[in-house]
Amino acid sequence: MTSTALPATTDVAIVGAGPTGLALAVTLAEAGVGFVLLDRQAEGANTSRAAVVHARTLEVLDELDPTGTLSADLIGRGIPVSRFRIRDGARPLASIPFDGLPTAHPYALMVPQYETEAVLLGRLRALGGDVHRPYEVTGVTQSADGVTLTTATGETLRASYAVGADGMHSKVRGAAGIGFSGSPYEESFVLADVAMDWAPGPGEVSLTFGAAGLAVVAPLPAGSSPAGGRGGGRYRVVATVAEAPAEPDLAFVQRLLDERAPGQATVTALAWSSRFRIHHRVADRYRAGRLLLAGDAAHVHSPAGGQGMNTGIQDAYALGRALATGDLDGYEARRRPVARRVVALTDRMTRVATTRNPALRAVRNTLLPVLARIPALRTRLATELAELDYR
Repeated sequence: MTSTALPATTDVAIVGAGPTGLALAVTLAEAGVGFVLLDRQAEGANTSRAAVVHARTLEVLDELDPTGTLSADLIGRGIPVSRFRIRDGARPLASIPFDGLPTAHPYALMVPQYETEAVLLGRLRALGGDVHRPYEVTGVTQSADGVTLTTATGETLRASYAVGADGMHSKVRGAAGIGFSGSPYEESFVLADVAMDWAPGPGEVSLTFGAAGLAVVAPLPAGSSPAGGRGGGRYRVVATVAEAPAEPDLAFVQRLLDERAPGQATVTALAWSSRFRIHHRVADRYRAGRLLLAGDAAHVHSPAGGQGMNTGIQDAYALGRALATGDLDGYEARRRPVARRVVALTDRMTRVATTRNPALRAVRNTLLPVLARIPALRTRLATELAELDYR
């Protein structure tokens, strides 16, 4: 925990020290722009949450540190996976390869979010910055010449600009009066990190369709789950459910996988789990005067495809550069269309995967193998998932 006193003033106040806030702070530190990064938690979460870093995000890390040390550190903590496979139960429907993509990182890097945060925090500290914890921002007001933030304990911070990197229920977005257009999905999602024997193995990310809903299974690095001991066979499971306990147990996850991928999985340990609701929403604007938004404060969507954290880190890099150059209007013009596209893609993937209409499932399962044999379509989908179209 970093409990140093807040300064009285700064150039940019960043609210929220998740991956988006950390990436913004690193970008500003690299550019020599003053900032204060605040977070209401006493320390960073030690759960994996987001578990994939896509090629474009790794390119951003290379741009932040041209020596390659930043991306190399993160890659060393993860598992590069070069294939995304779509299945109906145990039956393969389509394979989407990443290894032919035009990038220095032709793969999806499976790595827990706390490792991504640790790498970004390490870089920030190397540049002389840090996170101010725990400071919960309870008030945000702006005037013609600045922004004043007030914390729960009465401290104030005056800044030229304030950035909300504080998630879906953003205090900064609320203070800015910016709408958050969209709606929730009917289903809940279960997320779990497990040790298990998984028939497809660790060489792919599997998206499994089924009448009961979708399931995504992706490999995690050995020893990545803090509560589960060390060793191989670690996986992230994400699945849609109609009902689930707040913290599903091992038996619940096993039943879920038996239902979605019969005969494919034997769960041997559960590190942690949660149930959550997902929305698909995009902020109506990314800027209101001196208040700006990035990451989940600006857009939320289905976890299908693992786009959320990646889009937030890329927001942060674009916003940091915009703050350094003064091109703030250009930030929204570049990044909001990306968010709308990501939300549309993940929404389509979720609805196609979760349809319960037998006729539509039959059409889906017939067409996908045919379409997946067309090289141009495979490359297009791989490029979209890797977020390389958003350069």
